[in-house]
Amino acid sequence: MGRALPSNRGSGFRVEQDAVRCVKSVMDFQIKPLARREVPVLLKLIRELARFERLEQEVQASVRSLNSSLFGRNRVAGALLGRCGGEPAGYAIYFFTFSSFLGRRGLWLDDLYVRPEFRGHGLGRALLGRVAQIGAQHRCGRFEWTALDWNRKALEFYDRLGAAVMDQWVLLRMNSDGLRHLATKTRVLL
Repeated sequence: MGRALPSNRGSGFRVEQDAVRCVKSVMDFQIKPLARREVPVLLKLIRELARFERLEQEVQASVRSLNSSLFGRNRVAGALLGRCGGEPAGYAIYFFTFSSFLGRRGLWLDDLYVRPEFRGHGLGRALLGRVAQIGAQHRCGRFEWTALDWNRKALEFYDRLGAAVMDQWVLLRMNSDGLRHLATKTRVLL
């Protein structure tokens, strides 16, 4: 029998062996667009990913902000949830970009996360493949994402899929305070 792990359902326990049985093949997984009622589950998974990436202090997302961004009138992103035997096993969040060089939209993978007990059984590849299908349906010219340079397993996984490391590009970021500061200090003649 496997090691007992806390369940996210009440105070019970589930057995890791059940998770292993569930993931013998990728066919055991269900991948569906996130439903509004599943946003709290998504937020929990986002926090797990942040903990894994050592960025937990960066998480500002809330159920409310995710609902607005994923389901609101001005929706900006999409999310997929992977389940195994009804248990949340992983997720992908994506959004559309634009390339002036290509003259059409691209697709950006913001997050791809598979819970540790479900890794190595094809769910990550299936989630990535489903996001790629969405990009192909929308005639996207690019599919892009980032990975942490210390996450060797992820980098090797992406390499096996044929993704190219764009090491001549440098990722730049401005947080919301910097954005507001630049916006208020910039005078534009209209």
